[in-house]
Amino acid sequence: MKKSHIILLIILVLFLGCTIFAGIQAMGFYHEYSNQVSKDGEEVEIIVEKGMSTKEIATILKEKGLIRYERAFTMRAKDSEYGNKLRYGTFTLHKGMSIDDILKTLAEGGNDETLTKVVIPEGYTVQMIAKRMEENGICSEEEFLKAANTLDYDFAFLKDVEVPDGVDYALQGFLFPATYELKQGTEASVVVQRMLQAFAERLSDEDLAKVKESGRSLYEIITIASIVEREAKVDEERPMIAGVIYNRLNINMKLQMCPTVLYPLTEGQYNVNQVLYRDLKLDSPYNTYENYGLPIGPIANPGLASIEAALNPAKHDYLFYHTDGTSDGKHIFTKTYEEHEDTRIKKE
Repeated sequence: MKKSHIILLIILVLFLGCTIFAGIQAMGFYHEYSNQVSKDGEEVEIIVEKGMSTKEIATILKEKGLIRYERAFTMRAKDSEYGNKLRYGTFTLHKGMSIDDILKTLAEGGNDETLTKVVIPEGYTVQMIAKRMEENGICSEEEFLKAANTLDYDFAFLKDVEVPDGVDYALQGFLFPATYELKQGTEASVVVQRMLQAFAERLSDEDLAKVKESGRSLYEIITIASIVEREAKVDEERPMIAGVIYNRLNINMKLQMCPTVLYPLTEGQYNVNQVLYRDLKLDSPYNTYENYGLPIGPIANPGLASIEAALNPAKHDYLFYHTDGTSDGKHIFTKTYEEHEDTRIKKE
């Protein structure tokens, strides 16, 4: 057989293969679009946020394994009587449902009126979040604490997290502070899942690459970020404070940072503002006045600005800082203890 014939044959085979593949895909697409018969399958809970587009809902459905073709869903929604009636809220669907039945459930299910807006500020601890969830009728404090004390959630960033023995709550540091709209009576694990999802969405691939470059684990970075969160009052100082933390760690100097005392002293509630001298001797693996290095784990759930500061600390020679005495919460940074004390005296 001539070489040109062989090449022609290969092209023909590839063309036929692509045609067959495209045909199979088209058949699958058409079947999903036109199918109106639901089958039994695994139950899956999804959350549709207020203001989500049909396309965004389709993405969630595909990620959850409820549909194969996002376009089939958006096209069906456009043609359906339910397409412009989709509501937000929490919905229980099951794999095997037809698109029509999914649309009907999303249009008639949920209950906008039962969604409660819950604000979780930056620097809140697991304990503080648990209390707020119970106050808002979302779930009990006890159930939330239990749900936040396990790594048994399917997120890539958790797979390499190793929580030391003695840590209060396994997910401390990873529950992203934000405003959530939640249905009263939601299972605590679903709430935690939402907060972990928010963390995963904020942490970019670039951030994860910087974690690897830092030579520290994600758990250590979040621990540093949690200290920054509790120490900083103004955003521009977060990298500066992070720089002080790294400078002290690099020369094996105790961090001696008050939030690491207040956290165990108040059992995570931070309802005491002042650290007394006797408190500095508190026997706790979180206490950086007594122990070298980082506390055993995060002391709060940091926001994105503090995480970015922990990943991108300012480069300087400062080892000390204290508030400048004004109401805006800014700090004075110094290189030596003598300078540290001198600036204190001047401000007094």
